[in-house]
Amino acid sequence: MDNIVFLVPISLFASIALVIKWIVEARFRGKMIQAGMTGDLQRQWFEEELNQRRQSALRWGAVLVVVAIGFGIIQAAGWDEVNPGVVAVLAACTGIGNLIYYAISRRVTANQSISLPRS
Repeated sequence: MDNIVFLVPISLFASIALVIKWIVEARFRGKMIQAGMTGDLQRQWFEEELNQRRQSALRWGAVLVVVAIGFGIIQAAGWDEVNPGVVAVLAACTGIGNLIYYAISRRVTANQSISLPRS
């Protein structure tokens, strides 16, 4: 029950940070529109932002799945304490998740560059 005491301030901080991020992004978009940015440039900027969000989701998804596998390995090994072996398994899983993300994003980027029209 004492763990909930630590969870509330962390959740509050995360919520405040997320709201600030949303406000800053909304103001930036508003200023872009007021500045008279052309339709093509706006569309390109929004598509790039959407692509960055997708890449972020892909990275976190890959890393979290492999870290979950790491926790499964730790549970299967019967380790009950934090020791160097546990930390090594989690660090290795995080690294593997990032490498998987890199391989997937590299493949997607290569496929996109091939399909672009040439001028």
